[in-house]
Amino acid sequence: MTPEYVDSIVAVATRDPSIARVLREICALEGGVRGSALDLVGAHLRTKAASPDVLECVQALRRDDVARAIIDRLGPPG
Repeated sequence: MTPEYVDSIVAVATRDPSIARVLREICALEGGVRGSALDLVGAHLRTKAASPDVLECVQALRRDDVARAIIDRLGPPG
């Protein structure tokens, strides 16, 4: 996972407050809880025929380093 990839996620979030809010909440979760939540999100997205890049992003959010970098850039939830 490159810093540019995280930059892209953050750039989208800064343009859409609803995406930023969800990312803050998900990324602030403990790793195991975040993984379970993302399992549900991924299953839902697959039923909607989400594009591979969206599913790749959901997969990336499982990584602690990615979640930490997003929180560092967007700030904590709340």
